[in-house]
Amino acid sequence: MRKFTSSLFAGALALSAFATVAYAENPMVGGAAMPADKNIIENAVNSKDHTTLVAAVKAAGLVETLQGAGPFTVFAPTNAAFEALPAGTVETLLKPENKDQLTKILTCHVVGAKAMSADIMKMVDDDKGAHPVKTVGGCTWTAKYEGDKITVEDENGNVANVTIANVEQSNGVIHVIDKVLLPKM
Repeated sequence: MRKFTSSLFAGALALSAFATVAYAENPMVGGAAMPADKNIIENAVNSKDHTTLVAAVKAAGLVETLQGAGPFTVFAPTNAAFEALPAGTVETLLKPENKDQLTKILTCHVVGAKAMSADIMKMVDDDKGAHPVKTVGGCTWTAKYEGDKITVEDENGNVANVTIANVEQSNGVIHVIDKVLLPKM
C-alpha cells in the first residue's frame, strides 16, 4: 500500500509540475495572471498596469468589440504610458464630447488579426527591416525589431517598445507597450 501511495503522490507532483509549467507560459501582466482561455477584456481588467486603458475602452464603448471573436492583436499601453502624455490629455479624452477622438486613438492600437512576436518579426524580415502595420482605426504604424525587442512607430515618429509580448487571449493576443501611439491629427 505504501508503494502505491508513494507512486500516486509522485504522479500528482508530476501532474502539478506540468500544470504549473503549462500555466506559466502566458506572462503575468500588471501583477495578474492572464489565462489564455479568457478574452482581452476579461484579462485586461485584472492588470493593475492597465486601469487607464480599461477606463478609456469603457468610455469609448469598445468593451463589446474587444470581447468579440476577433482575432485581435492589441498593443496595450500601460498607465505610465498614458501618464507620459501632456497634462490633462487623458482627462480631456475621457469626456463624452471627445469619444470619437478617443475611439480613433484606441482602435489605432488594435490590429484585426492575431500576430505573435514571431509573426511580427517574420513580417519585418519579409519587408526588409520595417513592416507597415494597418490598424482597425485606419492608422499605419511601422513595426521593427532588434534582437528580440519589437518596436512600433506611430505616424508622428513616436516609438513604443513592446515590454511584454505574446500574452495569448481566447480572441487574440496582447503586446504591452510603453507609449501611447497617436494618429496624425
